[in-house]
Amino acid sequence: MDNKRCEWVPLKDELYVAYHDTEWGVPVYDDQKLFEFLILEGFQAGLSWRTVLYKRENFRQAFDYFDPQKIARYDQEKVKELMENAGIIRNRLKIEASIGNARSFLQIQEQYGSFSDFIWRFTDGKPIVNHWRSIEEIPARTELSDLISKELKKLGFRFVGSTIIYAHLQATGMVNDHVVHCFRHRQLAGE
Repeated sequence: MDNKRCEWVPLKDELYVAYHDTEWGVPVYDDQKLFEFLILEGFQAGLSWRTVLYKRENFRQAFDYFDPQKIARYDQEKVKELMENAGIIRNRLKIEASIGNARSFLQIQEQYGSFSDFIWRFTDGKPIVNHWRSIEEIPARTELSDLISKELKKLGFRFVGSTIIYAHLQATGMVNDHVVHCFRHRQLAGE
């Protein structure tokens, strides 16, 4: 099998390669997994994905495995505990946004039946397959990410700017932004 990958993958970094090969761009319809990516993308703001990826397991443990019901009930004592946790990104604004986002996430679940139903309606429930030839062609944001960002902000979410939302769409497979020569592009596009 041809194992050419997207150029952004550092080939000597096994964790990054595994993330690219098994997770990035795979359509996610599970609410808890969508919530995890949304929170992690928010924490990535201003940092590299590698930083988040290497702290991901610590985040899972610190944030009750991204259970929005539990996170929505976090109080200032829990915020203090998280601020003292060296295994995660200790940013008070991002931590507090995660708690508020959990509350908004639960409201969306109540209104739409699931967050998955809410978010995937923007693409009619199926991935948008792009055909980029190089990573330079891949946008940082699109009209779609602008629209979703605006909707989420209206619903009380924070750290959901268009660039963050586009990264979320890529990670959760709502858009297939693997470059065309990457073996994952063909697999995920069914080509």
